[in-house]
Amino acid sequence: QVLMVESGGGLVQPGGSLRLSCVASGFPFNRNTMGWFRQTPGNEREFVAAVTHQADTKYYADDVKGRFTISRDNAKSTFYLQMSGLKPDDTAVYYCAATPRLNPTAIVASAEYQAWGQGTQVTVSS
Repeated sequence: QVLMVESGGGLVQPGGSLRLSCVASGFPFNRNTMGWFRQTPGNEREFVAAVTHQADTKYYADDVKGRFTISRDNAKSTFYLQMSGLKPDDTAVYYCAATPRLNPTAIVASAEYQAWGQGTQVTVSS
């Protein structure tokens, strides 16, 4: 059974930091690209960041570059999103996801991901 479980969300003040974690099981973790997406009410799920199988390539949405860092630990079947310099616009439900794709165009598309976590709320507010 494929299972992905996020943790680490919460309420943080603007400028603060959070680290999201996602533990995966039920599929070959080290053969999948892992990604983070986020969604706000009434909007499409949007790409945030992704890291390829051996962490050799990382991708970021333009509005998080320089503030967010994605990483993975294949030995633990876990990957992370370190978020710094958080802004109110970062408020969303964050989802982790997995895809076997490596193509840069595919990696940023939510439709290319087969496995998803349940989501964790991140709220940036003073």
